[in-house]
Amino acid sequence: MNKVNGKVIFLTLSLGLVSGCSSVYDKHVSWESVEPETFPVIHAVGYAPISLQKSEHETQRMLMAIKASKLAAYAELAEQVYGQQVSSKVSMADLLVQNNQLSSSVQGVIRGAKVVKSYAVGDTYTTEMTLDFKEVYDIYLSFKRDKKIKSVRYY
Repeated sequence: MNKVNGKVIFLTLSLGLVSGCSSVYDKHVSWESVEPETFPVIHAVGYAPISLQKSEHETQRMLMAIKASKLAAYAELAEQVYGQQVSSKVSMADLLVQNNQLSSSVQGVIRGAKVVKSYAVGDTYTTEMTLDFKEVYDIYLSFKRDKKIKSVRYY
């Protein structure tokens, strides 16, 4: 019985050592970046009322409206890039709608957007922005690279 157990243990160890020498260490993979064929340019407009800003000073209300309209334009860009999450809740009692709630949210990071125009129209401040995905791609390359296999060399 001892000889049989010894042979089983020897075979198990031998197979473990051979399988440990897999092809993971006997090849070299070269990568190259993949650039998209086209780059879209998207536009967004943000609006903010000047008189409803919470300040006693006209200049400060104007500056707050400028900032608010820019943030609204960024939110619109984020909606276009990432989409908008919409959730709804309806309560019913006796087959009658009691409460109907609808909410939406957007979350994302926008890099490379540019303000095209920023101006007041009456009591509303407007900011127009663009996002060129060629510039976004260049920024993205500085952080993370999409890659495809360029060549594989086996040893």
